Amino acid sequence: MMRKIKNWMLSVAHLARSAADRGMTTSEYAVGTIAACAFAAVLYKAVTSAAVMSQLQSLLKGALDAKF
Repeated sequence: MMRKIKNWMLSVAHLARSAADRGMTTSEYAVGTIAACAFAAVLYKAVTSAAVMSQLQSLLKGALDAKF
């Protein structure tokens, strides 16, 4: 009997979780897309800046000139 009650409680909990999280609405997709694009723009600007570009070049040069 306890096993049946436990299984029933687990199934109710599972249904409650899945009902509360059915997915994003269109407005949430729009906000998420805009946020992702803004983050990509900031990241692009940071990576293409002169300071970061010189650090990346020195890092790659050091890696390619490594002696084994």
